Amino acid sequence: MKVYTTDRIRNVVILGHGGAGKTSLTEAMAYLSGITSRMGSVTEGNTVSDFDKEEIKRKFSISTTVVPIIWGDIKVNVLDTPGYFDFVGEAEEAAAAADAAIIVVSGKSGVEVGTQKAWELCEKYKLPRMFFVTNMDVDNASFRQVVEDLTELYGKKIAPIHLPIRENEKFVGYVNVVKKAGRRWVGKGEKVECEIPDYSMEYLERYRENLLEAVAETSEEFMDRYFAGEEFSTAEIMAALTMNVSDGSIVPVAMGSPVNLQGVANLLDDMVQYFPSPDKRHIAGINTKTNEIYEANYDFAKAKSAFVFKTIVDPFIGKYSLIKVASGVIKNDDTLYNPKQDVEVKLNKLYVMEGSRTIEVPELHAGDIGALAKLNVTKTGESLSTKTTPIQYAGIDVSVPYTYKRYFAKNKGDEDKISQALAKMMQEDLTMKAVNDAENRQTLIYGMGDQHLDIIASKLQTKYKVEVELARPKVAFRETIRKKSDVEAKYKKQSGGHGQYGHVKMRFESSGDLETPYVFEQVVVGGAVPKNYFPAVEKGIQESVQRGPLAAYPVVGVKATLYDGSYHPVDSSEMAFKTAAIQAFKKGFMEASPVLLEPIASVKVTVPDKYTGDVMGDLNKRRGRVLGMNPDHKGNQIIEADVPMMEMYGYSTQLRSMTGGSGTFSYEFARYEQAPSDIQAKEVEARAGKVNTNED
Repeated sequence: MKVYTTDRIRNVVILGHGGAGKTSLTEAMAYLSGITSRMGSVTEGNTVSDFDKEEIKRKFSISTTVVPIIWGDIKVNVLDTPGYFDFVGEAEEAAAAADAAIIVVSGKSGVEVGTQKAWELCEKYKLPRMFFVTNMDVDNASFRQVVEDLTELYGKKIAPIHLPIRENEKFVGYVNVVKKAGRRWVGKGEKVECEIPDYSMEYLERYRENLLEAVAETSEEFMDRYFAGEEFSTAEIMAALTMNVSDGSIVPVAMGSPVNLQGVANLLDDMVQYFPSPDKRHIAGINTKTNEIYEANYDFAKAKSAFVFKTIVDPFIGKYSLIKVASGVIKNDDTLYNPKQDVEVKLNKLYVMEGSRTIEVPELHAGDIGALAKLNVTKTGESLSTKTTPIQYAGIDVSVPYTYKRYFAKNKGDEDKISQALAKMMQEDLTMKAVNDAENRQTLIYGMGDQHLDIIASKLQTKYKVEVELARPKVAFRETIRKKSDVEAKYKKQSGGHGQYGHVKMRFESSGDLETPYVFEQVVVGGAVPKNYFPAVEKGIQESVQRGPLAAYPVVGVKATLYDGSYHPVDSSEMAFKTAAIQAFKKGFMEASPVLLEPIASVKVTVPDKYTGDVMGDLNKRRGRVLGMNPDHKGNQIIEADVPMMEMYGYSTQLRSMTGGSGTFSYEFARYEQAPSDIQAKEVEARAGKVNTNED
């Protein structure tokens, strides 16, 4: 592939609700630009950008794919992202590397939650954007409705640049609002001029007036001409639009039918015309040597630097780090420095990715997107630069996973293979986490939702040939006591020769500190228990608190006081006193009104106003206590509540179903509270067999 200079590059992320048609649009662009000789389709599983086995099987995107589209003398790096909320991390990585966005909306389904989430992502990264209304060939598709809904949401900046022309209920062409001209489709995406239908005139005037107003606002001279009733030329309108789109004050709305190649060539023309090249965008990092801000701004004349925005790890093709060059020109024999890891990396080959295909290139200019193979140490979000000018860019900000399940190896002996496979998958996917919860003797996988976790398990099987079983995780209960007890325990054993003898009298009560397992004191007088056995008694307590006598959960908040006992000058030993202390603990704990404590999470749920009643009702059902509600000034309410951790299982799926996918939540551990008696009874019964064994 030819090398492209910064001014001839556009980096465009394709965003939108799941199923809106992003991959079909990318496929149509690839076909029109000559990458493919025939149009693939998602249902047939043969598209350029959905090549993973899981994507082909499930018929939706799971990962972001880069497809460089050559259009005229411009390279458009198209980043096709998944629309389903479980894979939001992929869209977040792509948005961090893009300079502009196309938000795809289905003309049939209209504006959906994913459309609004895509807009929010563009706001976060200050991306110039356009809407593309797809499925216009479908009978009940309504471009006008989409425009009205978008205008209601985002105001006057929404500017339709096309209007559909239909004949006999078929989508046959469009009206170009800028040029005030009709076009009819002929052949594959080609068009000829045609009359503007009468029924389009009213909307054409209205949309064009809005456009001209926006154009007039770009300069005083234009404003004067506008009020004087002068016409603007097409070139002037397009130049002003380019400025408006770049600063986000206008968001054009185009349309078409990618499966019929209608409107796709127009969209590519508009992307080249209206979207900024990287050198018009801002990027800055920190020079780690001088601690000064380094304004890279995609300037090819500055020192070389880049950041890794995505990692691909595949057991067959190896590891690729996808980079965006932030300054300078990176060549395939360069040596680059990673300031975070303090390592130098000798580059071997430079690639650009075309879906799953790698194409070698000699160099990448500032603003371009490429791939480096076998950067073993470098991770997503890290930077590469020269050692003389070491630059660190901000890391990639991705959503935090809150849904988790316990996993087991289906086949004994696969544990190591599974943990190695998960480590590789975590390099690829920043929204998954594998955690070894040693305290509760369980291994956990965290993800963005149940579907995400299912796909992780499926990938382990198909890519890494290991099988896992997902199950409900154990909740980290604790045990403590509410009253006082006074007990004695004697351990006596005769076995020929030396026997065993340990005798303790102890008091147990609450220490009032649920952060620490136990407090040990001894107030023995007169040497009833010699001092040298005190540590053995404490060791017995230390061992006992690991698995409480009530339900084999860790014990917290107990004060144990050794106040008396007796010993045998020959038979007493550390082992005997430790055993006596263990017996005393079991007895004393069970006589001091033992209770189970359950972990409580501090939860924040962000939902549109209209769902607050449903969400609060559901939180109450989960034994939650709603503490308050605050508006976020974006039409949402943030509900704060304390909810028992065991009731948070399955919450992600429930919240999405209640709010149509618009609700989000986060939580953190807050404290332990006494579990209700019915929960305690159930747990004690369920774990009765584990109290005297070492079972999990």
